[in-house]
Amino acid sequence: MDLRKLKTLIDLVSDSNVSELEITEAEGKVRIVKSASAVVQSYVAAPAPVAVAAPAPVAAAAAPAVEAVAEPVGHTVTSPMVGTFYRSSSPGAAAFVEVGSVVKEGDTLCIVEAMKILNEIESDKAGTVKKILCDNGQAVEYGQALFIIE
Repeated sequence: MDLRKLKTLIDLVSDSNVSELEITEAEGKVRIVKSASAVVQSYVAAPAPVAVAAPAPVAAAAAPAVEAVAEPVGHTVTSPMVGTFYRSSSPGAAAFVEVGSVVKEGDTLCIVEAMKILNEIESDKAGTVKKILCDNGQAVEYGQALFIIE
């Protein structure tokens, strides 16, 4: 704000019944307060505008490459519930199936323990067990793949 303009504003407040005047302009803000014996002024300069640089574009080559994961070929047997996956009926017993085992529809593949209840998971398709996707004692989710049968 121009010094002459500021002086004029101070004189106007001094000669009038106005006790306080505040003006905001692009350059800053001026507040003039008239007390009983004197006129007090305060001037606050507005901060200079700061240029904000746009973020640099990230090169596509710098992005991590996402590799395509091959879907397993065959029928997927999924867990019908949340629980703990067991390959055998007891810790010392043989596993119900191994990779390469031929199963019929209705054969027991594993047990999923949920709330202290042992639930036998049966094969819903006849074929050969190609892959066992869970470890013994592993927690499984509803719909999680357990076996691949071809």
